[in-house]
Amino acid sequence: FFSISADISSNMVASAIFITDTKGKVIIARNYRGDIPMAASEKFSLIIQEKDEMELRPVFTDDGITYVYIKCNNLLLLAVTKKNSNI
Repeated sequence: FFSISADISSNMVASAIFITDTKGKVIIARNYRGDIPMAASEKFSLIIQEKDEMELRPVFTDDGITYVYIKCNNLLLLAVTKKNSNI
């Protein structure tokens, strides 16, 4: 039998999820914990636009926020967290 916690946010790794286009425009966003500012997606967009494609990493940390993303066709799926991101 499985035990389901009533407080899902305490078990969730991602603080927020964003789906953006390749230019950084947010299509769908969900902030689960409220500890990440919604402007984090804008900062992510600036970071990936400033770097050369060879310098980009799918997981990186900036100002205490860990960004994890994957590109699929013309969309970016971005997960961000301030918690332990043992990825």
